[in-house]
Amino acid sequence: MRLDKWLWAARFFKTRQLAIAAINGGKVHLNGQRAKPGKEIGIGARLKISKDQFTWDIIVQALSSQRRPAAEAALLYEESQESIEQRQAEVARRREEGSLALQPETRPNKKERRQIHRFKRGPD
Repeated sequence: MRLDKWLWAARFFKTRQLAIAAINGGKVHLNGQRAKPGKEIGIGARLKISKDQFTWDIIVQALSSQRRPAAEAALLYEESQESIEQRQAEVARRREEGSLALQPETRPNKKERRQIHRFKRGPD
């Protein structure tokens, strides 16, 4: 089965074109090496997928040429425990950073918005 088609069927990417772009961009490694979208994969293949600062380290458990519901797609692969822990740590870190960000008490009013626009535009 083609690598790009499997990634699409396993719901790592919304379209095959996005899967192809990720593979060509070096975001997907098959058995530790970069691969092409048409590379044939089989059961037992190791994939490392990088997407949106997250990384999945998985082993292919089954092949499917059809895109199925997420619960069924999760049965197509097995993720390593280290990969799961790293992703959860990254999610927790991002959540913590978001909560530490300063949030204004209220939205700027019309006068304050004009001041912000003037400031961003710079001196005339």
